[in-house]
Amino acid sequence: MPLGWIYGKIADARNANFDRDSSRALDLGARTVSIGNITTGGTGKTPLVILVCQILAARGKRVCVLTRGYGRKEPKSRVLVSDGKRVLSDAAHSGDEPIEIAKKLLGKALVVADADRVSAAEWARSEFGANAFVLDDGFQHRRAKRDLDIVCIDGTDPFSGGKMLPMGRLREPLHNLKRAGAIVITRADLTPNLAEVEVEIARYAPGVPLFTATMRMTDIALIERFNADAKGAADGDLNFRKLAHASAFAFCGLGNPEAFFGQLRRDNYTLAGTHAFGDHHVYSQKDVGMIDDEASSSGAGFLLTTPKDAVKLGGLKLELPCFVVNSEMILCDRERFAAML
Repeated sequence: MPLGWIYGKIADARNANFDRDSSRALDLGARTVSIGNITTGGTGKTPLVILVCQILAARGKRVCVLTRGYGRKEPKSRVLVSDGKRVLSDAAHSGDEPIEIAKKLLGKALVVADADRVSAAEWARSEFGANAFVLDDGFQHRRAKRDLDIVCIDGTDPFSGGKMLPMGRLREPLHNLKRAGAIVITRADLTPNLAEVEVEIARYAPGVPLFTATMRMTDIALIERFNADAKGAADGDLNFRKLAHASAFAFCGLGNPEAFFGQLRRDNYTLAGTHAFGDHHVYSQKDVGMIDDEASSSGAGFLLTTPKDAVKLGGLKLELPCFVVNSEMILCDRERFAAML
């Protein structure tokens, strides 16, 4: 019997238990929006978490992001990643995505990493007066009750061939998309068969509101500046005029690295080479040496990477100038989307 079939049946049985007994889902005591996916990694979920928090914060909400914090050293501990004013942790103790989220949401949301998001929500309400919650990667975390379930689907690889874990990337069978309150197709501009993807999603989730989104580069920052959170940090003797005529070497550790490289090419960067590490990769000085060697061999004049990678490169020395590409999510029909939150 295929392992994927067994995995799917277990997921369906678990969902059926929650569907039969709604009291199993515990109220967090405030408006709660879940953002998740039906496949593992690389769907563009993190930028959507940031966008939703920005919308809620603009309404005067005291927003709290509740996240598990994948890949951190002590996964069962509770970590206050950010109190909304300062980033208080690092990638090793919080996970890479929570640090990225915290840095982007300073002044707008606090971030808590805790496997028990129900308990974390009670703590955040008591200690910080949180009155709106955003569940990061919450679609399968059904123990926490939510007012809106948003699912991200990567348009460039929507269903990972339709195969369940562990052979594929589906976390649960596709018919469970009907549980969503809204679906966002990310990287729509990189999806040549977008209309076909929309039809396929509608087949599994008839009547569920569907939105499309793209990523837009906002700026780039030297990695030293990015990690120091200081506008004037460490430009040194960098010759920007020389860099303007140089090609780049891009690297990342993402669930869908080709989407990052494709975004750079779309934004007219000339890439002399690329290197994709595994999702949530933890960098070592050996990795950094390999990046420098490959970049130098390619003839690149500088390096490009993502915020998720940059937060794990602090303390490691890169020979070539390294820039962090900051981007934001642009949502089609944003007003209709915001009205659902």
